[in-house]
Amino acid sequence: MSRYRVAVRTLCDFTAREGDLDHRFTPAPSAQEGIEGHGLVASRRGEDYLAELPLSGEYQGLRVAGRADGFDPSANRLEEVKTYRGNLDRMAANQRALHWAQVKIYGALLCAERGLERVTLALVYLEITSGQETLLTHEASATELQAFFTDHCQRFLAWAEQESAHRQRRDEWLATLTFPYPDFRPGQRPLAEDVYKAASTGRCLMAQAPTGIGKTLGTLFPMLTAMPRQQLDRVAFLTMKTPGRRVALDALARLVTSSSSPPISSSLSSPALTSPLRVLELVARQKACEYPGTACQGDACPLAAGFYDRLPAARQAAVARRWLDRAGLREVALAHSVCPYYLGQELARWADVVVGDVNHWFDSHALLHGLAQANDWRVGLLIDEAHNLVERAGGMYSAELSQQRLSRLRRRSPPALAKPLARVGRQWQTLTKAVTTNAAASQRYHLLDALPNKLVAAMQTLAGAITDYLVEHPDAASVELQELLFDTLAFCRLAERFGDHSLCDLASDGRGDAVLGLRNVIPADFLAARFKAASSAVLFSATLTPFHYYRDLLGLPENSVWREVASPFAARQLEVRIRADISTRYHHREASVAPIVEVLADQYQRQPGHYLAFFSSFAYLEQVITQFQHAHPSVPMFAQTRGMQEAERDAFLARFTPCGKGIGFAVLGGAFAEGVDLPGERLIGAFIATLGLPPFNDFNEALKARMNTRFGQGDDYTYRIPGMIKVVQAAGRVIRSPEDEGVVILMDDRFAQTKVRALLPRWWGLGNHSSS
Repeated sequence: MSRYRVAVRTLCDFTAREGDLDHRFTPAPSAQEGIEGHGLVASRRGEDYLAELPLSGEYQGLRVAGRADGFDPSANRLEEVKTYRGNLDRMAANQRALHWAQVKIYGALLCAERGLERVTLALVYLEITSGQETLLTHEASATELQAFFTDHCQRFLAWAEQESAHRQRRDEWLATLTFPYPDFRPGQRPLAEDVYKAASTGRCLMAQAPTGIGKTLGTLFPMLTAMPRQQLDRVAFLTMKTPGRRVALDALARLVTSSSSPPISSSLSSPALTSPLRVLELVARQKACEYPGTACQGDACPLAAGFYDRLPAARQAAVARRWLDRAGLREVALAHSVCPYYLGQELARWADVVVGDVNHWFDSHALLHGLAQANDWRVGLLIDEAHNLVERAGGMYSAELSQQRLSRLRRRSPPALAKPLARVGRQWQTLTKAVTTNAAASQRYHLLDALPNKLVAAMQTLAGAITDYLVEHPDAASVELQELLFDTLAFCRLAERFGDHSLCDLASDGRGDAVLGLRNVIPADFLAARFKAASSAVLFSATLTPFHYYRDLLGLPENSVWREVASPFAARQLEVRIRADISTRYHHREASVAPIVEVLADQYQRQPGHYLAFFSSFAYLEQVITQFQHAHPSVPMFAQTRGMQEAERDAFLARFTPCGKGIGFAVLGGAFAEGVDLPGERLIGAFIATLGLPPFNDFNEALKARMNTRFGQGDDYTYRIPGMIKVVQAAGRVIRSPEDEGVVILMDDRFAQTKVRALLPRWWGLGNHSSS
């Protein structure tokens, strides 16, 4: 019986790689071009050619499986097809050795399965531009291939046995996992029960749970408890921002230390030393890089030189350490002189719990999703602050092209790119002229009825030309040229999938700096398959109302479950006042400033302390704070500014000290409107002078029409719901625990409308509060 299973590619990646890490820019075929290239090769073969042939075999309990690219029975030839661009002679020797290893493993599996004594192995290199094949062949006996297979399996087997034993220890430990506190917080137990049911039934759960009940621990504990029972291979805790990763790691550390025996010291620096659970934090490459500005290749970066030669020892040390947050991973990597970022990418294959950004599962090139598909993993997803996923996912499947960048490059482009760049320039001019001819002179923004297919075609030609040029002139791969290529490829790939899930627009002031955009507005069409690929998924946030909004826009399965966890907070803790005599609509802004200043001053004088005041824009904020400073100079005040750096944001929050006083002015939906924890007297109230509605413009009106056509919810999905999500998040900064008390003052007459109030938390008990 198989104790461990491994894909052929994973086996060869593990046993056949050697030499330098080399991630210098080398234009390669896209995934779609690769698929088409494999199809082209198959179409050139005979009728009995077997493409994508599944093969598998075992060695001492190690099951190896995969799909060979093709087998020609009449020629008795097994083929491994690789697509490439340019000169095949530039392919590194260690890359060619990896390809031979793959086809030899497949050859061994084929001979064993079909009883063949010999087979011809072939590497088929297809140059996708010309369609020319280069065929490298090797005649091999079944005995020779079996020996090769045995050698690589033996080299992997010690690791496989270690992994099998680890899996058993991990599952046994998880089966005894205990909650790290004597009791659950109010609301935390029902949340945990719902998460466990979702994991057990393989369903998607959306859990709206208020801040302060311990959502992170309340989701991690049941998912980990379900892990051995549901045979989950991995759990991925996905966050929107870096602070979310830290909270998840702290919760995991608490679970690990409380359930380990013997207990360790109070320090949580290496909590996994007493637990078999492997925890990995994935960090962005620019944050993990030890040599910024250096190319990821052996002759430029010392941590890339000999990377694969030192990887086995680093990998073994890392899995022995088990607790691999950013600091732990870096420590292991530098001790073995390997790149921390790429060591983390490798360890994503072997960790039990991965904590990282949502893009690792939902982006078009997501690492964790790709590994799950390649290795047939059962994955449990936990998605924190899930109300942000609509916007984040929309950005993942959107793209822009800049006319200005093209113009700059055209002025100093190499001669080989002159013609395709000139063609693109002409198409830009044609498009902008056609769009602006019938538009008002002041109109900068234009929604297009359809894709500008001629410009897209010109961009596709340009992408091919740049790629071909860089293949022949690798030293000419400037940052600007690479960025243009990447932007162009991303745009063209999305253009191929353009549909009613996206809008196309052009922003131009007529001076040659037009920006063409593809804006994804309904991520569901891209995300539905990602949710389907997970064994179960739990999306949680303090703001997931209404359920149908997220179900529709995220593409959640039809059998998804929505739960609202009862709040542990009482209406008596939060005084909510609505100032229905104030309008913050754009054309009422000037008149609203004086009464808003009066509201802020009156509340501050009534109860001095720390407050946050939220506005719809920096311009509005500046209007109010200017008048407030003039009228009440003795009140301490500080404001969010445009483009605040991390140190400046930290300094802003540091002003909110216990027993301190002052008003912080901020923009709704910005850095201080969510994910900020100011408990107790650090924050006693919030003023919200806006409904947070997106601006009324051509784009949002087109979005409204699209939402109305698809879901019949145009106004709600475009304006009201997104705005109120921001309001509730901002107001949620005030009450962070059952002991907190505070006030929220909502300033706009529309807060009194039934439809708007229905989107506010029920525990606020607005029926018990009067509008004033």
